[in-house]
Amino acid sequence: MKQLSTIIQEHAEKSDFSGTVMVKKNGEVLVASAFGYSDRSARRENNIDTRYGIASGCKLFTAVAICQLVEKGILSFHTPIKECLSISFPHFDDRVTIQHLLTHTSGIPDYFDEEVMDDFEDLWKETPMYLIQKGEDFLPFFQNSPMKSHPGETFHYNNAGYIILGLVIENLSGMTVQEYIVKNIFTPASMNASGYFRLDRLPGNTANGYIEESENSWRTNIYSIPIQGGADGGAYVTGPDMISFWEALLSDKLLKNENTARITEPHVNVKEGVDYGYGMWLNLPDKHHVMGYDPGVSFHSAHYMEKDLKVVVLSNKGSGAFEIYKLIENYINS
Repeated sequence: MKQLSTIIQEHAEKSDFSGTVMVKKNGEVLVASAFGYSDRSARRENNIDTRYGIASGCKLFTAVAICQLVEKGILSFHTPIKECLSISFPHFDDRVTIQHLLTHTSGIPDYFDEEVMDDFEDLWKETPMYLIQKGEDFLPFFQNSPMKSHPGETFHYNNAGYIILGLVIENLSGMTVQEYIVKNIFTPASMNASGYFRLDRLPGNTANGYIEESENSWRTNIYSIPIQGGADGGAYVTGPDMISFWEALLSDKLLKNENTARITEPHVNVKEGVDYGYGMWLNLPDKHHVMGYDPGVSFHSAHYMEKDLKVVVLSNKGSGAFEIYKLIENYINS
């Protein structure tokens, strides 16, 4: 049988994959490979320590932050959001709680509703993305809209719910959500290269996101996503840093054991074989999984419990990460 690294390399070259792939099992790095360019104009290549945007993959960081505040006794999972914020949501059900937001069961409207909109870039046609610089800036997109369903009634993936969780973190901690996560999650998890960087101030060794267009042309995603990530998405991480995050979370360095268990257990069934914890997808009994997609971003990362195996696939293109992630999963399950 071919080595996993060889299989990945052959697929990456054939599919023009751009990104970084890491696989670690029982403390041993099995794969650490990089492909493509972080800057196509300068022909600067991706490497193992390149930083990539991970879009919604960082909802898990927001969930961990909320759990930390619960551990401090500042709020509970069943605290209504009306008790955490003075912001008016005139049509929201007063019964919506922190737990509902964490599990996408709040029933509140979203600022990007995939049932209504196909293209994330459509959001910025009337409101330029460079004006969206903090959580409050998203409020006009959903604050005065009606509920979609009753709290706890159904799972409906919801970015706005995590925007509100970010506002709760800021209100209760006195820090921006980005500052809080860097200090209380990235630093203790030794994620020293990760952060919430502005698109117009990206640090060295950070990949530009690329959107493929017709006839082998492309453009960067600088006008297609908010200028800085926040509670619902947009952090930048490296492959090694994401591995470090999994190791810190699962060894109770970020949360007490009871809350590590809580964040990684199923709270709502999404569909057959898929549940949702807090900020992560669950394919029980074996897998914790996070993913993120934006224009110019695709990301998958998983922890396989029985095998003690961690996978990270980061890409600065809008597709490609899933195919490599599934290739790895099929290999390890064969």
